[in-house]
Amino acid sequence: MPVEAPYDDRLLHQRVVGGDESALGEVYDRLSSLIFGLSLRVTRDRVIAEDITQEVFLVFWERPLAYDPDRGTLRAWLATIAHRRAVDHVRAEERRRVSVLGPRLFEREPARLEDTVLAADEADRVRRAVTSLPEALRQAVELAYFGGRTYRQVGEELGVPEGTAKSRIRQALRRLADALAEEEV
Repeated sequence: MPVEAPYDDRLLHQRVVGGDESALGEVYDRLSSLIFGLSLRVTRDRVIAEDITQEVFLVFWERPLAYDPDRGTLRAWLATIAHRRAVDHVRAEERRRVSVLGPRLFEREPARLEDTVLAADEADRVRRAVTSLPEALRQAVELAYFGGRTYRQVGEELGVPEGTAKSRIRQALRRLADALAEEEV
């Protein structure tokens, strides 16, 4: 169910439709910080956010009849335009970055045999260090790091309080760090 615009939105809208530049100035003074802040939050770029802010108010000035006060507030309508433009900018920038980098971004150099052997050796040492942990610590760290579980989920699966799960994971990581440091991994 749409929310009707307040009376002052309706009056400002009518004035802008009539070509009153001071009404546009009032709308800008009232809403520009919101539009800029929203654009900045999405794009994380001040210059782009400033451009989007200008574009939004230009859209309102050039096509004021696109806004329908019976469907909502001017604030919400302008914020929606700003958000869409900011998201469009971020998506376009991402597409540009991928097209500039091209397939090179996803290509991997073939692994050298030496690197493959070293990685396999390190993985084996880590595996041995994990299996040498006491059962309670091993289960907790395996669920958290190899199973992708949160502290809470680890606690639930092991039937222990969340704090105990957290403590076991920390203790396991400390022991693993010490054991792997001794082996220079």
